[in-house]
Amino acid sequence: MTSFLRRRAALAAGLLCAALAPATGLAQAWPAKPLKWIVPFPPGGPTDTLSRAVAQKLAETLGQPVVIENRGGAGGGVGMDALAKSAPDGYTIGLSTTGTHAINPALYGAKLPYDPLKDFTHLTLGVVYVNILVLNAGHPAKNLTELVAYAKANPGKVTFGSAGNGSSNHLSGEILKTLTGAPMQHIPYKGSAPALTDVMAGNITFMYDILNTSLPHIRSGRVRALAVTSARRSPFAPEVPTTEEAGVKGYADAGSDLWMGISAPAGIPRPIAERLNTELIKVLRSPEMRERIRGQFFDPWTSTPAEFTAVVKADLAKWGKIVKASGARID
Repeated sequence: MTSFLRRRAALAAGLLCAALAPATGLAQAWPAKPLKWIVPFPPGGPTDTLSRAVAQKLAETLGQPVVIENRGGAGGGVGMDALAKSAPDGYTIGLSTTGTHAINPALYGAKLPYDPLKDFTHLTLGVVYVNILVLNAGHPAKNLTELVAYAKANPGKVTFGSAGNGSSNHLSGEILKTLTGAPMQHIPYKGSAPALTDVMAGNITFMYDILNTSLPHIRSGRVRALAVTSARRSPFAPEVPTTEEAGVKGYADAGSDLWMGISAPAGIPRPIAERLNTELIKVLRSPEMRERIRGQFFDPWTSTPAEFTAVVKADLAKWGKIVKASGARID
């Protein structure tokens, strides 16, 4: 090698080291202070419970506290807007959901203050879960086919509740209406708990609910489970058929699995995003956390940032069609 080539090679190596040094130093210096974890829903619900469990373990692995901040409102939109507008320094992360990132954009339209893709760095998926159709125990229908037939034979007599307009359990019911053509009236509530209470009391016919809150009532016989929304039976209720198995073809393609993940503001340094992805996956896959997650009737589901972003893109299209077909809108 000539002296000229040697000098060029040395210069290139030096430039490469200089370019890598800031990123390496940044990753090594971070975190130097506590992190904030935004939960876009009130305390006490499944999103809050999951976030606190993961945040506690993440704090142990990072050596810094991870402080939970509940910012509820607008179907999770208030908290996600706060996350999107936070400094992109890796010190603020938050829980994102199918609702906040796939349903809200269609539901709120131009009034949504954040873009579900451009305004976030999606770090990793966390869990996947399903909705389950629960029917008043005294209703004559014994399965989903009979419920659909009853609704068609008795227009105006079948009602279904939800946590509110545009919630995932509202849209699960709208998918059923669309695919079957059965007349079913939606009754929105301020949360799933009062809707489930009215199903048990017979004030409404049925609702879609998460397993965490509905399984105890299914097992006590206060409500009857007819189907799950997922493409496969839930391991937590294997005796309950999928909606496809129960006779409604195309349901799983329309809207099935629901998810929660962990996101950060757009633009955080790549070394920090990679470190967060690594540490979060380590926490979520740990035996202790897997047991706690499954205790909430969720399944762990981790991913790369690219895989998570692809899920958001796909679900934006899928749930956008469902929201449009339902006519749901938040003005």
